[in-house]
Amino acid sequence: MSQEVTTQFTFDEQGLLPAVVQDWLDGSVLMVGYMNQEAIANTLAKKTVHFWSRSRKRLWEKGETSGHTLHVKELFVDCDRDTILVKAQPVGPTCHTGERTCFYSTIDEQGLIVRSDRSDPAGGILDAVLRTIVHRREHPQAGSYTTKLFEGGQDRILKKVAEEAGEVLLASKGGKKAEIVYEVADLLFHTLMVLGYHDVTVQDIYQELGRRFGKSGIRTET
Repeated sequence: MSQEVTTQFTFDEQGLLPAVVQDWLDGSVLMVGYMNQEAIANTLAKKTVHFWSRSRKRLWEKGETSGHTLHVKELFVDCDRDTILVKAQPVGPTCHTGERTCFYSTIDEQGLIVRSDRSDPAGGILDAVLRTIVHRREHPQAGSYTTKLFEGGQDRILKKVAEEAGEVLLASKGGKKAEIVYEVADLLFHTLMVLGYHDVTVQDIYQELGRRFGKSGIRTET
């Protein structure tokens, strides 16, 4: 790494800056480490995440012993240029405990740290909605719309998907953004119902989209 590049960053008095690692597919925060100039240079050159170990006082590649590496997709720096954000594709669990992410504990209302009771605390709103759907499937609740759909079986769920797809088409033809947003949200919810019915995770969908990313969508005739 050239001197011109390294002087763009604002390192602390130890020559380090924190690096936050996100899963490039769903934005889950996987871990936080520290980088110095050498770690940044190796991360850029080798396209795998490298850190400076403050305890061992040496450069290390994430996954160098476990094989659970982090393959770099994009690098960002914040406005003060003192924190790096790494978008990466993890190979296996990121945390040394075997969890997908190091952030698997929550802080309760009393300020106590407790292990999350979720099977996967990472991900965004789609993951959260799907977790609720699966919970309703396993623990039916009187008056719940989701429970009623499950009680109606697969055919009822699929009928709603078809209906909502039609509503999206009509909203798109109408050209009103608010209606498009509303109907697409309905379609996404009922599509998540299909995933919950079949025990398919949102992460499974992310993985498939990631596999396709950057590839031609045109299938060649055989």
